[in-house]
Amino acid sequence: MMQDQRDSSYLFGGNAPYVEELYESYLHDPASVADHWRDYFDSVKQSPALDGSNRTDIAHAPIVASFAERAKQGPIRTISDSADSEMGRKRVDAQQLIAAYRNVGNRWADLDPLKRTERPVIPELEPAFYGFTDGDMDIVFNTSNTFFGKTEMSLRDLLQALRETYCNKLGVEYMYIADQKIKKWWQEKLESIRSVPRFTVEDKRQILDRVTAAEGLERYLQAKFVGQKRFSLEGGDSFIPCMDELIREAGSKGVQEIVIGMAHRGRLNVLVNVLGKMPTDLFAEFEHKGPETLPAGDVKYHQGFSSDISTPSGPVHLSLAFNPSHLEIVNPVVEGSARARMERRGDMVGKEVLAVLVHGDAAIAGQGVVQETLAMSEVRGYSTGGTVHIVINNQIGFTTSDPRDLRSSLYCTDIMKVVDAPVLHVNGDDPEAVVLATKLAVEFRTQFHKDVAIDIVCFRKLGHNEQDTPAMTQPLMYKTIAAHPGTRKLYADKLEAQGVLPVGTGDLMVREYRSAMEEGKSTSDPVLSNFKGKYSVDWAPFLDKKWTDEADTAIPLTEWKRLAEKISIIPDDFKVHPLVEKVLKDRAAMGRGEINVDWGMGEHMAFASLVASGYPVRLSGEDSGRGTFTHRNAVLHNQNREKWDTGTYMPLRHVAKDQAPFLVIDSILSEEAVLGFEYGYAASEPNTLTIWEAQFGDFANGAQVVIDQFIASGEVKWGRANGLVMMLPHGYEGQGPEHSSARLERFMQLCADTNMQVIQPTTAAQIFHVLRRQMIRQFRKPLILMTPKSLLRNKEASSPLAEFTKGGFHTILSERDATIDAKQVTRLVMCSGKVYYDLVKERADKKLSNVAIIRLEQLYPFPHKALAAELKKYPLLEAIVWCQDEPQNQGAWFFVQHNILENMAEGMKLAYAGRPASASPACGYAHLHQEQQKSLLIAAFAKLKGYVITK
Repeated sequence: MMQDQRDSSYLFGGNAPYVEELYESYLHDPASVADHWRDYFDSVKQSPALDGSNRTDIAHAPIVASFAERAKQGPIRTISDSADSEMGRKRVDAQQLIAAYRNVGNRWADLDPLKRTERPVIPELEPAFYGFTDGDMDIVFNTSNTFFGKTEMSLRDLLQALRETYCNKLGVEYMYIADQKIKKWWQEKLESIRSVPRFTVEDKRQILDRVTAAEGLERYLQAKFVGQKRFSLEGGDSFIPCMDELIREAGSKGVQEIVIGMAHRGRLNVLVNVLGKMPTDLFAEFEHKGPETLPAGDVKYHQGFSSDISTPSGPVHLSLAFNPSHLEIVNPVVEGSARARMERRGDMVGKEVLAVLVHGDAAIAGQGVVQETLAMSEVRGYSTGGTVHIVINNQIGFTTSDPRDLRSSLYCTDIMKVVDAPVLHVNGDDPEAVVLATKLAVEFRTQFHKDVAIDIVCFRKLGHNEQDTPAMTQPLMYKTIAAHPGTRKLYADKLEAQGVLPVGTGDLMVREYRSAMEEGKSTSDPVLSNFKGKYSVDWAPFLDKKWTDEADTAIPLTEWKRLAEKISIIPDDFKVHPLVEKVLKDRAAMGRGEINVDWGMGEHMAFASLVASGYPVRLSGEDSGRGTFTHRNAVLHNQNREKWDTGTYMPLRHVAKDQAPFLVIDSILSEEAVLGFEYGYAASEPNTLTIWEAQFGDFANGAQVVIDQFIASGEVKWGRANGLVMMLPHGYEGQGPEHSSARLERFMQLCADTNMQVIQPTTAAQIFHVLRRQMIRQFRKPLILMTPKSLLRNKEASSPLAEFTKGGFHTILSERDATIDAKQVTRLVMCSGKVYYDLVKERADKKLSNVAIIRLEQLYPFPHKALAAELKKYPLLEAIVWCQDEPQNQGAWFFVQHNILENMAEGMKLAYAGRPASASPACGYAHLHQEQQKSLLIAAFAKLKGYVITK
């Protein structure tokens, strides 16, 4: 029975970690494995070393594959009755035991402070599973493949060492990682100290001080502000010494900036006890006495904060990101902010900047943006050199504690395995183990620049918030919690019992902290109030500025021609695709003024002129290098290249000797995380033109949380200016409901307080000027661009060279037909976007001379002055018709109504021409699309009927 169990256990059947462990033992010492295993490994064909040297190694993959194939045929081992073979079998079994503890020892670790369930039965961790008996306990085995400090150990000592290392208060998952160096690193770090922290008396006093601070703030707030929401940290108190250690350890490794993202639980505690916010300022917010300087403001547990903290290794700048209640959405924002800070320092691997993300157990397992953010962690253009993830694991999620309803995975952190990130599970009631886990996590991140997670298994003393009564639904759990003395007391009593601290020290610290609260004193490491880092950004020039549509965006003709030539030439030995070759030839001709400038050239010249003037450009999206509609071709590909990762050329990186960087990124297939990343980047870098481009404008649906909670409202809630540009291809051309509309109406609903710009440019000159205006004006507002699709190659949307060297962006484009006499016009058709060109053609076909057509290029802020000036041109005007491609309940119609009415004369009429209201953004039937398009054009010029407003 036992033999059957062993043959079918996870150790057999081709389990890669076990085979690799056995193979690693063989490489270290061939005598450490049984003869038949040694012969087997010797027989595997050797392959050249990856480093190209003459040395050869046995590759792991053939070993594992061969083993898996043999396992299908039955038990691997063939054991004779000889004593030597029996001893060989036991040596193999000892290696299997070591592998088992490294693989699944974490599942038997003592992690739950509440001890609600008994440790699980894991047969593979018991010597009997391998046939060992009590009589085998004193057999000495070769343990040179371990890091316990001995090359030989008795089975008894080996078992004790393994349990101390992998099954105590710290359980580490790392054996699924593919990189052998990383696995060996963890084995050495853990086994050399048996996962037992070695702290000085001063270290332990510091840990107790931080746990006391964590508990002290919560209890003070509970007593002083009864019932007010604060999302208490009680039960997860070890999180504060974790953060304290993280900052100190990271500082000692050279990190100078830490960007932190976290949700509500413990946020106020972090603000006071980590970032150094003055308690008096927090109390004022509880008493509703804080300053109200923003149009809207936000609740205190959404607020961000920045400070410079003095550490033993020097100043460290801490930045806690502002974020809403949408759990985990702050993750990509933090990563983008960290990336911007890295690039500002020229730190491309993350030596000086660290991103820290704090999660809840339910949120990290349940929110998809976690996976999207992890997917970017090692991708060019998005990597931040490894993020430290910390989970405040309350073991209850939001309201549930039934394991069947928490999640589908064993651990809440199992999502980390998708990027081979190690996870350190640690008992939150052991602050020293938590601090050790933090130290190891920072060391790992410093060494390998990969993500790592710390799972602090703790509990939630109060409810989800302070107005909640969790015992109503979780009576058993909260009976246990009610009887729990608290992490601080447990640790203080332990130190006093050990004689590390004098008896009464714990109570004295409690009184001292409360006294500090009463006096409103700072309770964290010293805050350097007058410190200004070399790489800090001054946002002052961009703040408190009045809106203006004006900006000097034209460039001199000589500069135009110089830049146009630079972006049209390629190296002599570089062969582009024939279609791209034609694009470059056309661009050269546009630069010389021989043909009108098309959309792609207008964009390119905006980018070229900006980088030449010192403004970096960062453009990302799912197909941004080429452009979804092949209009951009910013990244050229050598058709003769021999390797996939070589042979590209970007003309925009070669326009001037000392130009600013130009970066275009073909992003991962994500909207929410990538847009959040770019928002975070732009929030930390006001001098870079940061653009996110949707493949189709409709795809912004997948990033709606970022749009609602950050882009549209960040300034009025948090006072955070941001110059991010969103390019959203938009236009009704019969491509169906998911490839037509960027949901313009949603953006219009979000417009208020001059919070952002919504623009639908229709010519190459307009896109050129609006992109340049975004950087040249001395304020930063998000720019929502409804970019075209068919217009990208429409010659009527191209612009003469003179429109780039003179003038600027026009919020309204006036009637362009010189044959239309303004004094004879009785009807004005207003529109926005592609439909303008359809209207012009329809008017020409009908040979109408009393109808003028103008384009509203800037929908918000609405250009009242420009419209008023436009209407004065038409003394006989009787009616204005708003014509749009979108259905009546979508598009800009309901937003522009009152703005147009405000500028109309008494007795004038306002009417709508467009598709009827629809539950879908667009129809999917080609014939129906054509019928609707024809109808709306007819309605724009026909007798007014239906919904008509008279001023």
